[in-house]
Amino acid sequence: MSTHSRRSFLSRTSLAMGALALAQPEELFAAAAAHDMPVGFQTYPIREMLGKDFPGTLKIMADMGYKIVEMCYPKTYAPIGFGPLATLKTSEIKSTIEAAGLTCPSSHFGFADFTDEVRLNDSIQFAHDLGITQVICSTFWIQNTPNLKLDDYLAAADKLNRAAEKIKAAGLQAGFHNHSFEFVMLDGSLVYDALVQRFDTGLVKLQFQTEVINLGYKGSDYFKKYPGRFFSTHLSDWSTEKKAVPLGQGIMNWNEFFAEMKTGGVKNVFVEMGFDTLKESAAYLKASQGFR
Repeated sequence: MSTHSRRSFLSRTSLAMGALALAQPEELFAAAAAHDMPVGFQTYPIREMLGKDFPGTLKIMADMGYKIVEMCYPKTYAPIGFGPLATLKTSEIKSTIEAAGLTCPSSHFGFADFTDEVRLNDSIQFAHDLGITQVICSTFWIQNTPNLKLDDYLAAADKLNRAAEKIKAAGLQAGFHNHSFEFVMLDGSLVYDALVQRFDTGLVKLQFQTEVINLGYKGSDYFKKYPGRFFSTHLSDWSTEKKAVPLGQGIMNWNEFFAEMKTGGVKNVFVEMGFDTLKESAAYLKASQGFR
């Protein structure tokens, strides 16, 4: 180990031990429950940086302490910021991620990537070529449909279930990512609960986005309500004024959240926040919550 590396290691170790020494018992439990999980990030909030300098931005993220990255399917997301990555071969994306010292287990896809047979086949091929195992529907994007009914959401869930059969046969795991618009009442039911109950438990896993804390919904409650149904989560923190702040500086009760995360079945976490919060968020997860 070089002198620089040794100093960095000792510095990180001192920070982590200091945080744990001041922790309450419930905080120690949360850290122990999460310590063997790498810190990840979602690419969407920094898509413009990635488009301008893909290898350089990934290196910056790795230097902050991030270990894993979650992609968005460049071909579908090209019109909203991923155009430069859509020009790359999947093998080039994969090698660039690996060259930065990162791994990529997961990617977001559009709903049409699941419902159109040709696009579904392309998505599965992309997943295999990139080496990911988690194929996530980023939501159904039907919230603005005129005269929207709960049955519209349930019909969409049925379509995802059917696509998930083919995804599972390909050796991959399908998933569904929530936004705030699934946490509304429609025809007497909370849309998110109706969807979770409609998804085939053997085919579709869930990715929980913590931003819905702004609506009063806690991930820890859902991990307990639907144990084993989740495989990943997006982390973000918010002030009482609903402004994004680095993890650990907002209203989220992270000790409670992480204590229940394994109950939910979560295997990966991805910070999904603006670039200015990412360094402090990674440091918080490592020093105060025992992530690696």
